[in-house]
Amino acid sequence: MNILYEDAALVVLDKPAGLSSEEGVPAALRQLWGQPDAFVGVVHRLDTGVSGLMVFARTPGAAAALSRQITQSQNAYAVQDGRAEGEPEVPQFIKQYRAVIAGGPDEALPAEGTLRDWLFKDSRRGRVFPVSRPRKGVREAVLEYRIVKTAGEMSLAEITLHTGRTHQIRVQFASRKHPLAGDGKYGSRVKGSIALQSCGLQFLAPGDRKAHGIYAAAAGRRTVERVFRIRLLYTVSILASPSPAVTPLPKGEALA
Repeated sequence: MNILYEDAALVVLDKPAGLSSEEGVPAALRQLWGQPDAFVGVVHRLDTGVSGLMVFARTPGAAAALSRQITQSQNAYAVQDGRAEGEPEVPQFIKQYRAVIAGGPDEALPAEGTLRDWLFKDSRRGRVFPVSRPRKGVREAVLEYRIVKTAGEMSLAEITLHTGRTHQIRVQFASRKHPLAGDGKYGSRVKGSIALQSCGLQFLAPGDRKAHGIYAAAAGRRTVERVFRIRLLYTVSILASPSPAVTPLPKGEALA
């Protein structure tokens, strides 16, 4: 587990695949800090088999502030998608991913666009299923994506989540016959870990709602190698509180 940035309010880290974001990461942080009773606020989640950027709060106040940003973003995306009425707003908490998927662009999955599905979570079977219409236990899932490169029988997709449903990215691509590499649960024949990583986070500094208080964490340039291993170089830029360990962005500029 690689810590990319931390201060008194929060910690940004690269979660490895196989480590639970709800129990494993907090336990690892407390052990690293030598503080078994330290507060670690889980404000968003990644599936255990998925790796990448996460932010954890170090105080209850920071956890509440980040949770409010996530709620605001969910509402902003709902208005943007036409799922709710209201005034348009810029989402404050943005989550971006990259995934290696089977196949290339086709009729079911154009080179870029928005995927919208109704998803049903079957907790007993530990799986999520797309369904044709809303009913009890069904929630709408929306994401934006862009296929940036195709090599042979695989493609690299960049994804921005508008909703945060269980297994959402995995199910929405698999339902269009483009399962994520390594995701045997949803149809991939490629062995190995799930080729999905959280590659970008953007959120406001807790307690600071101004543009210069943006925290931005992003993955560096990735290459899809012949065996489709994703090589990551992470950078973290903190506008609110620059430190020698990070490079601040120009004021008002956010990472794409």
